[in-house]
Amino acid sequence: MNLRIGIDLGGTKIEAIALDGEAELLRKRIAAPRGDYQATLAAVAALVLDAEKQIGARATVGIGIPGAMSRATGRVKNANSTWLIGRPLQQDLERALGREVRLANDANCFALSEATDGAGRGARVVFGVILGTGVGGGIVVDRRLLEGPNAIAGEWGHNPLPLPTEADLPLPECYCGRKGCIETYLSGPGMSQDHLRRTGRHSSPERIVEENYEETLARYEERLARALAGVINILDPDVIVLGGGMSNMRRLYDNVPRLWDRYVFSDKVDTRLAPPMHGDSSGVRGAAWLWDEKEK
Repeated sequence: MNLRIGIDLGGTKIEAIALDGEAELLRKRIAAPRGDYQATLAAVAALVLDAEKQIGARATVGIGIPGAMSRATGRVKNANSTWLIGRPLQQDLERALGREVRLANDANCFALSEATDGAGRGARVVFGVILGTGVGGGIVVDRRLLEGPNAIAGEWGHNPLPLPTEADLPLPECYCGRKGCIETYLSGPGMSQDHLRRTGRHSSPERIVEENYEETLARYEERLARALAGVINILDPDVIVLGGGMSNMRRLYDNVPRLWDRYVFSDKVDTRLAPPMHGDSSGVRGAAWLWDEKEK
């Protein structure tokens, strides 16, 4: 048996999966204890131990986090779950579980999942995108995760939105301290705030799609096309896979590639835009795959 447990440590939920090879043995999701670091540690440890009890064996543990581990301090940085910032999360989890634990950014885990046995399977270069409560990205080349010397490879959501127009102004403030980050436009809360600014009405992304607010949806698609064109110009991936709750908007996969042509520095764009094969929470599988990826 090749048993691996993956944990997706999100801002609103924590999900666990147990895999034997590519086969899913179990999956469980609980609410995240927002704002409480010690309760977060306890919840993750309990999920791992409960999963091992159910499968009847000890497994490797990989964890996707909404941030990155600083190579300078060994502590969490760049997390939109701000109660994790500055904490020695890996060391604390290893102490709680009594074993080595591997951590990676949640968008990296998503990209690794889809490149390994998902929508990017067989592709050489995969860019995985999270469009959810936050916006992130991960890069996988030949099924190997690219992290970079600063542990920020693929952190696309905190680049500025390219070519801002009058419709994009004023630049929204981001939790990271900057203004006009891609995340402030393309996250779920970003779409809702954009809709509020333009219509004066509060609405969730789900309601905006359901009620077909065409102007709001068209602005979102055009901004996504601009932002992804910048990725294509630099990385030139074979496939871009969208994840997170916003990836469920089926119209994106037809409309965005038609829009990005005008911004990509090529006469023809062969990059595919694909939905995730494993659903909008594919990253939990990628967390489990961290062990296989690093041992190749």
